[in-house]
Amino acid sequence: MEELGQKLKEAREKIGVSIEEAAEDLNIRHSQLENIEAGNIKAFKDVFYLKYFIRDYAKYLGLNYEELVDEFNEFLFDYTSKIPVDVIKTTNEQPKPEEKKKIISPYTLERKRPLIISSRFIYTAIVILIIIILYLLINYYGTDEFKEVTINSNNVIAWLEV
Repeated sequence: MEELGQKLKEAREKIGVSIEEAAEDLNIRHSQLENIEAGNIKAFKDVFYLKYFIRDYAKYLGLNYEELVDEFNEFLFDYTSKIPVDVIKTTNEQPKPEEKKKIISPYTLERKRPLIISSRFIYTAIVILIIIILYLLINYYGTDEFKEVTINSNNVIAWLEV
């Protein structure tokens, strides 16, 4: 990894680009580029991202990025083959069901229970609505205008004769 980092550093210095400029152009922290150039793999949590950082950095510097990625893959194979089998077994063990933690993500939504309206609420709302309608009807038909329009028997007889 140090050889790979040295190649990248020499290419950057050869074209006269500062590490800050390269970091800004690639939208990567300059400390990450320094760690890549120093060959410090432990500074990265995920080697998957490190591989793509190396690829993008090599493209940016005009190097054959496929060659450098292959070189990184070889290094990674050698690096991971030195990990003891016991360590690999313990990391691959599945946690027991009671130990599993719930993953909280903005992309996972919990299904909420649908809103259930109780029957008491519905009956109460209907009774209130009937009371309001009756109140409005009584106020409207209880006015003097309605009393004047009342039909007496003389009006009905005159209407029937026509």
